[in-house]
Amino acid sequence: MGKHLVLLDTDPGSDIDDALAMAYLAKSVDVELLGVTTVSGDTQKRAAIARHVLNHYGRPDVPVFAGASEVLAYGPGQPNVPQFDAIADQVEENTFPTEAVAFLRETIRARPGEVTLVSIGPLTNIALLFALHPEIPSLVKEIITMGGYFQDPTYSEWNCRVDPAATMRVVRSAQRQTWFGLDVTMKCQQSREEFEASWSGPIRDTAQIWFDRGNPTTVTYHDPLACVAMVHRDLCSYETGEIHVPANDQDVNVMGLTQWTANLAGQHQVATQVDFNRFFKEFFDVVNR
Repeated sequence: MGKHLVLLDTDPGSDIDDALAMAYLAKSVDVELLGVTTVSGDTQKRAAIARHVLNHYGRPDVPVFAGASEVLAYGPGQPNVPQFDAIADQVEENTFPTEAVAFLRETIRARPGEVTLVSIGPLTNIALLFALHPEIPSLVKEIITMGGYFQDPTYSEWNCRVDPAATMRVVRSAQRQTWFGLDVTMKCQQSREEFEASWSGPIRDTAQIWFDRGNPTTVTYHDPLACVAMVHRDLCSYETGEIHVPANDQDVNVMGLTQWTANLAGQHQVATQVDFNRFFKEFFDVVNR
């Protein structure tokens, strides 16, 4: 089998795990990372973090584009990028092209049926891509999303909650999709002590802000799981069915709910179980190579 051709849409600078996912994709011999686009809030700062992480892991060649800052219609958004402060005096670039959606479109059109689109942030860029260019879902090889919570239909996961209209738009696209929700990602955790012993450089620098802001003293590898399972599909078990995102512009607590119905004819696939010990082995075998 050849390499996985990947476009990554991400929101580094709020949580830690986006940078972890980029480190894996940058170093994996099984992945050709075609580009990175950033989404939500100050996407220029997020792009600067992405550029810095990619450079640190030996991939200055990967193009980085800044994408949508605002939500499509309603939702809390994600304006702040607190972790940028940790590397502000180290970043190589501060201004990035803003044509993220056009870049995604042209890259996918140039390689029809070959590109895997991986979304590990709010879904605004992907929703715009699909709305403006409705042929694109049929041209990608696969859509992989870190988002949702399928065992608890009353709790909305953050990526889906930030821009619920975008979540609805992506869910309704015709292309078959694979989702990695909190059902499985929450099983892939390190303590703060384990994490700090595993990392240095920009990832440890930005993580310090995460911890200092009173976040949990564990790190959950949400986004890396989606990326590693793209390469090693049998890390997880899956169920096929349909995701439904109800429209609601009043209650922030239910925005972006991902309601799940199992159905063998469905267009969605969700991960239900994960071999977390093997996940960590596969992940660190790559990033420590």
